[in-house]
Amino acid sequence: MNKRTFLKAGSSALIAYQPIVEMLQRLDTIYGSSSEKELSENEDYWAEIRKGYKLKTDYINLENGYYCFAPETTLNHFIDHVREVNYQGSYYMRTVQWENKDKAAQRLADLMGCGHDELIITRNTTESLDIIINGYVWKPGDEAVMAEQDYGSIIGQFKLMADRYGMVNKIISLPNHPASDEELVDLYASAINEKTRLLMICHMVNITGQILPVRKICDMAHSKGVDVMVDGAHAVAHINFDIKELHCDYYGASLHKWLSTPLGAGLLYVKKEKVKDLWPTFAGWNDNHEDIKKLNHTGTHPVHTDLSINNAIDYYLAMGRDKKESRLRFLQRYWSDQVRELKGVVLNTPKDVFRSCGIANVGIINMKPADMANTLMKKYGIWTVAIDGQGVQGCRITPNVYTSTKELDIFVQALKEMSAS
Repeated sequence: MNKRTFLKAGSSALIAYQPIVEMLQRLDTIYGSSSEKELSENEDYWAEIRKGYKLKTDYINLENGYYCFAPETTLNHFIDHVREVNYQGSYYMRTVQWENKDKAAQRLADLMGCGHDELIITRNTTESLDIIINGYVWKPGDEAVMAEQDYGSIIGQFKLMADRYGMVNKIISLPNHPASDEELVDLYASAINEKTRLLMICHMVNITGQILPVRKICDMAHSKGVDVMVDGAHAVAHINFDIKELHCDYYGASLHKWLSTPLGAGLLYVKKEKVKDLWPTFAGWNDNHEDIKKLNHTGTHPVHTDLSINNAIDYYLAMGRDKKESRLRFLQRYWSDQVRELKGVVLNTPKDVFRSCGIANVGIINMKPADMANTLMKKYGIWTVAIDGQGVQGCRITPNVYTSTKELDIFVQALKEMSAS
């Protein structure tokens, strides 16, 4: 196979992908007259989508937040890419490896709404954000601001910088039920002073699903001369947004979550003018300090995962960005609205519809989160994860597009029985 042929085969595998496209197009023809709200609640429509996933019958999976496994079409493409790269061996690695990775990164940039020279493919959110934190030239007394609800491993990287360089970390705590955007903006603003250099915020808080007013926070921080780094691990391919409209300086995300790529893919966005001031974590071959690729040297890596990003994007766009977001929000509200006022139940996710989407967190009064998760699994066959700390006690509930309301009915009944006892 020559270079041109391989590029064509590896970019999106349209021939093999065609059946799923035709299925989604057929669904659009059948349900095209439905409003977005009507379609989000149509179980027949989403039952067709469900058929594209291979699901374990041992339990109801309400823990897609860690890893949204790929639909069968993306998985089959991934396996094909593994076979083809293995077949080509060093020929592939020395000829088209980087060209293909660039093409995948460009598609991601188009999806995110940023320049092709502002985004690189990484392995996950942690790597993306650590590249930024490690890339700063920290001086003793420099300060960074973050929340205790931020992801632990990222806070750990800041602590490492504090131990190594003598910089200072200020950690605030987010309210689970903010009264307004201004309450959150003011909370971050109160932690900023003349020594603050970087502010880290979540786009969507991983343990509760709360969506923060990113643009308002960014504009406030910029007015004080502070850069903003956004943890978007749970936002990409979950809620529809344009990264330029957020006004952030840095943005990292994992693609194995809501974009449903195979494990080992993430993205990092860096505003063009910020690239030159960052030091690479690993020395590479790129001497251009203004080229974002200087941050992207990781040595030999699983290049077949890069190719599968194209297939995951194909599937996501064929389903429809707004359609997916609407369905995920419907699923969360379907169960949470039924138990929000239930005696003995605590919702740790804001009630306002625009402050959350598919993720929510629920607890049972006087029941440890670990015991709650264990009971859900052993008694009701529901798989989830316990969260106990950072101002949150409960289980994080993360359905996906294949989740049915019948499954959520079982979960709601479980919460009613558990809270009553």
